[in-house]
This record gives sequence, C-alpha cells and structure tokens, in this order.
Amino acid sequence: MSDVSLPQSAARTRQGRGLIVLFTVTIFLSASLLFFVQPLFAKLVLPVIGGAPAVWTTAMLFFQTVLICGYLYAHLLVRYVPIRGQLGVHLAFWAVGLLFLPLAIPEGWVFDPNGPITLQTLGLFALGVGVPFAVLSANAPLIQAWYRSSGAPSGNDPYFLYGASNLGSMVSLLAFPLVAEPIFGATAIGQGWAIGFIAFGMCLMVIVWALFSKKTDAPTTNTKAKPTRTPITADQVAIWLLLAFVPSSLMLAVTSKISTDMGTIPMVWVLPLALFLATFVLTFRTRAILPDPWLKALSGLSVVFLIYVFTTSALTTGNLAMVAALIFAFFAIALYAHRQLYLARPDAGSLTTFYLVMSVGGALGGLFNSIIAPTVFDTMREGSATVVMAAIIPLFLNRPTLSAIAAARIKGLGALAALLFLALAILASNPSLLIGVAGAALGLSVLLARPIVTFAVAMIAVTVSGTFLQYSGAHFVDRSFFGAHMVRDDHARGLRLYMNGTTVHGIQRLADYGVETPVPLSYYHPELPMAQVLKSDLAQDASDIGIIGLGIGSLACYRQPGQTYHYYEIDSMVDQIARDPALFTYMSACAGDQPTYLGDARVVLEGQTDLKMSVVVIDAYSSDSVPVHLTTTEAMQLYLDRTTEDGAVLYHISNRFYDIEVPLARSAAALGLNIWMHEEPLTERQYAEGASASAVVMLARPGTDVQSVLSGGTWRAIKSDGGRLWTDDYANPLSILSALQ
Repeated sequence: MSDVSLPQSAARTRQGRGLIVLFTVTIFLSASLLFFVQPLFAKLVLPVIGGAPAVWTTAMLFFQTVLICGYLYAHLLVRYVPIRGQLGVHLAFWAVGLLFLPLAIPEGWVFDPNGPITLQTLGLFALGVGVPFAVLSANAPLIQAWYRSSGAPSGNDPYFLYGASNLGSMVSLLAFPLVAEPIFGATAIGQGWAIGFIAFGMCLMVIVWALFSKKTDAPTTNTKAKPTRTPITADQVAIWLLLAFVPSSLMLAVTSKISTDMGTIPMVWVLPLALFLATFVLTFRTRAILPDPWLKALSGLSVVFLIYVFTTSALTTGNLAMVAALIFAFFAIALYAHRQLYLARPDAGSLTTFYLVMSVGGALGGLFNSIIAPTVFDTMREGSATVVMAAIIPLFLNRPTLSAIAAARIKGLGALAALLFLALAILASNPSLLIGVAGAALGLSVLLARPIVTFAVAMIAVTVSGTFLQYSGAHFVDRSFFGAHMVRDDHARGLRLYMNGTTVHGIQRLADYGVETPVPLSYYHPELPMAQVLKSDLAQDASDIGIIGLGIGSLACYRQPGQTYHYYEIDSMVDQIARDPALFTYMSACAGDQPTYLGDARVVLEGQTDLKMSVVVIDAYSSDSVPVHLTTTEAMQLYLDRTTEDGAVLYHISNRFYDIEVPLARSAAALGLNIWMHEEPLTERQYAEGASASAVVMLARPGTDVQSVLSGGTWRAIKSDGGRLWTDDYANPLSILSALQ
C-alpha cells in the first residue's frame, strides 16, 4: 500500500507546485500588463487630445472606474456563476479584447476642440482600450478565487497571490519609464503589449484545462464542502475602506508635497507608487516584514512626523534627508495599514467582496486628492487631512471594551452627538469654532460611535475644516488642477512674486504699480534673450506674435501699437491672475484687449490653420517639467506651420534637471532649420533689478534674417548630437537629465 501511496503523494505534490507556479505567473503577467497599458495608451493619445487637466483627471477617472467595474464583475461572476462558467465567460471576454489589438486611436476618430473634453476622452479610452483593460482589471480577485477551487496548496487562503499581483505591478511600473520608453517607441511597446496579452490568454487556457481536467475525487480542502461566506457587516466595510483609503491618498499627497516644495524632480512619482505596491507584497502573506507591534509603533511615529511636515515647509530647503524621511514615513504607515487590511480579510468565500471594497477605498483616495481637494481646498491640505485619517486607524481597530447593552446605547448616542456636532460646525460662521467643533465631533465619534459613522464623520470633518484654514501673508492663494498658486510680496527687494508650487513664474516691481508701462522682470528682463527677440526688428515689424504660456503677462509690455499678441494658456487660473490689476498690471497696462486661448496649445494651434505669426514663443516648460508633446518633431513642425516664412520660433527652456536643447537640436536638424541658444549668468546688477537667469533656444528657416537678434546678445549655434529624434511615438526624458549628460 505504501508503494502505491508514495508515488501518488509525490505526484500530488508536483501537481500542487505546478498549480502554484501557473497561478502566480498568470496573476503576475496580468498585473504587469495592467500597469503597462495606462501610461502606454496615455502616451498614444496625448498628441491628439493634449495635456489639459480635464484630460488627465478624466483618464484617471476612467481607469479607476473600470477597475472597480472589473472587481464588481469578478464578484458577481464568482457569486452567481459556476466555476466552469466563470472560466468560459472570462475567456470569451479575453477573446473580444483581441479585437482591440494592437492598441491605437480608433480609425476615423477625430478630436473636436469645441466639444466636451470629458465625454470625448471617456469615449476615446473606452473605444481604444476599454475591453482589454476591463479584462485585466478583474483578474486579481478572479484568479485568487479560481486558485481556491484548484485543489492547490493553501487553496483556502489564496490572498498571498495578491502579493504576486502587486509585484507584477511594481516591476511594470519601473520597467515602463526605465526600460521600455528609453528603448522603444509607443508603437513597438504597443506591439509588445499585444504579445503579452496573447500570452496571458494562453495562461488562462492552461488554467481552464487544469480546472476542467481536475478529478472530482481529488483530495482537496475546498471541493468537498460548499464554500462558506461569513456575513459582511457595515463596520467591516468601513474598516476596509479606511485601510485602503489612507495609503492611496497619502501616496498622492507625499508626491505632491515633494513636487510643490522642491520642484518636479524627475521620476518623483515612481518611488512612492513603487513603495505603495511593495507594501502589498510585504504584508499580504502569513508573516509580514516586521512584527505587527513594530509596524504599529513605526506608523505612530510616522504620523507625528507627517503632522510636522504637512503643516510646515520642511522640504523647501532642498534637504534630501527630509525627503527620504517623508517617503519612509509614508511607507511605514502604508505597511501598517495594508498589514491590518490583510489581518482584517474575510474567509476566502467572501474574497471578491473584500477586493471590491478595497478597490473602492483606493479609488476614493485618488478621487479625494485629484478632484475633491483641488475643488475644496485653497492650498495643499489633503496631506494633513489624510494624516488625521491615519491617526485614527488604531482607534478603529481597538474599540473601547464595554458591555454589549451599554455599548449599543452609547454608540447610538455617540453617533447622534457626532452628527449634531458636525452640523453645528458646518453652520458656524467662526472658522476657529468650526475647526474646534469638527475636531470634537471626530473625537466623539472615535470614542463612542460605530466605525461606519466614524469614517463618515472623519471624511466630512477633515474636509470642512480644511476649507477654512487660511494662508497668511499672501495676496492670492488658490489652486487648480495644475497645483497651488500664490501671489506674495518680497518687501526686502520691493517685488511682488507669482509662484506656482516652488517655481517663480513672474515678478513685478512694487514701485511700478500705477505707471503707464511697467518694466518686465524675471526671465523677461529687458536685457535677457526673450526681450532681445521681442525688441528686435524681427518682432517689432510683426503684426502677429504667439506666446504659449501666459504667466503674469510680462512679455505684453514689449507689444507695439497695432500688434496682436495671441496667448495660449492651459490653466484658466493663470489667466485670471494675470488679468487682475490688483495682483499684476502687465496685461491691464499693455495688452488687456489681447486674446487668450484656453486649452492645450498644441490642440488649439492645430485648429488655427489660417493664422500666421512672425514669432512664436513656447514658454510652457514650467516647474522643471518637460511637456513632451510640445517638444517633439511634429510639434516643432506645427509651430513652423503657424509662423511666416521669415519668422522664428523661440523656446524658453530654463530648467534645473533637463537639457531640453538636446532633442530640439535633433528636430531642427531633421527639419533643416538653423538653431541657436542663449544662456549666460546674471550680473549682480541684473539680479538686484529682479532678473532671473534664463536659457532660450531660437530656430528659423535658412535665409531668415535674424541678425538683429544675434547681434543683441551672446547667441551660439548648436548642433544635433545625432541621437534619436523625439517624435509623438518616441521620447526619452531620462536621456536628457543633466546629471547624465
């Protein structure tokens, strides 16, 4: 008997290991494809729909909504369809997804710049990538549910596969910008992605074969008994929502904090997101990376540290140690929250419900930071709000011990009192009283109310309180989807500054308010290259001049009588600031009647086929970022198409991190253009007058008379390095990092 049972046991062991490998590879590949498709399709559509905030927020809304729909589809499929039916239905959807390959803008689709951007963006993403993305988004819960039915080892607790899923996401996240994008164009990446999608389908077919061929009498832990589902309570849902919400929101808040206080450091978004995904890998397992008490202690210390960071400007000194500490604090809180999420998981029979609620909590975090916060808060308050939510996690998980009857009554009274306090807070006209009452409501709900009430009160309290916190010492403070805007005075130098994040986008001398023609300062000082071009014969004799990027309108005061300055600005709040004479007077004094075209400049220019300008200024390289779709060869050709034959194109490329002249020189050589660059340090006198060092590139067709410009400053001809052209299909920002040149 033992001679027979031993080979059978060995065979079952090999089969079990094979199933572990099969399911792990499948979920890893699925997650990798899921994270690849988001930046890939965004890259494909950017040139035709532009980089307007409505586009990006709508794209994120699309992906988050489809992700939730995918989890809901998985939940309903597992709940109501037999296992073989689940496999057949999902395989059928995968086959439909093949019709969308390779990923591309649907044939015949045309963007209407006058139509609703949101609806067009949603429609484009749905037609271009909707079905493949939906298929992939459902796989994390589905594959785990199928593993439970496979008879594989640990089938009754398949949550460890979620770690493999997030490992695939993390690898994909790093591989796209570091490997795929620098080597391949979007078309080639799309073809590779299509091969991966087909390979994923092959893995699905192997899973189908494995489950369909499984013997009904195979000794498993989960096929003899009907799956049990413990009822899910509202309090459990609240805890899952909180534990998923906090890391998601905090990740975005940390990224924004670094970007706002230190500028758009290259790849700043990658590390927090990679660590966010890594926390799932490290916690969704039997043993976490650290004992649970240690994680709790680290999280508590991190909350205290983040309260300091988010209520001060601790990062503005550029201290990288502070940035590292900020990221570590986020990592510690995410580790603790996701570990508690794993420990709060239900039995495997309710697995899909758990993941559905998780996805909603994560999406709420993204929604709070990307849509609610910019609408409700005047500055970056979401970090502080999320830290408050993180602070109440231990209180959620460790409720006061009271007898059942007393607890029920007190909880009811606590919920009523908390909501009453919150109503009083909202009605209060005194901001200090409002914040205090909202805090009391939150504390009362934590102590006495049910978790579901506490979660609702906390969300409302931190949001309402944040709207009444004011920034002192500023003439204007607000935010748009592009970040925080501030206008403040530097009395020591007698200047007024406009800041977007940490970047100064405009300066006006306080003594110039009320004068007929204020003197442009900052990058636009009369002795700097931007002014040299606009004061030259090339521009003085022009009838039309285009300026992409309004700022505070400093260049307006170089306008000559009868000239039309065409402004292109993506952020309506910038136009509001520039045209308000109580803040700055360049526009009102020099060009108050000149048009501003709101929207992505490339999309707007595409529609202005009859417009010809003598000079086109591209001044959109703000906050040390690189708007790639405005830098490609196709974009340069568009600017040329909108200039006269004897005109010039001017790029303002001042940047701490990127050598933007490199791809510009390549494109200019490919288009047969002459190209020059002006970059030199400021004198002490110029700095004292409010000038800012600038780097400017000018290009023109052969034979164009630009001598009046070249003779007015230290311009030098630059040549292409022979590297690969930046096009709408291929661009590699990492290759032009200053540190790598």
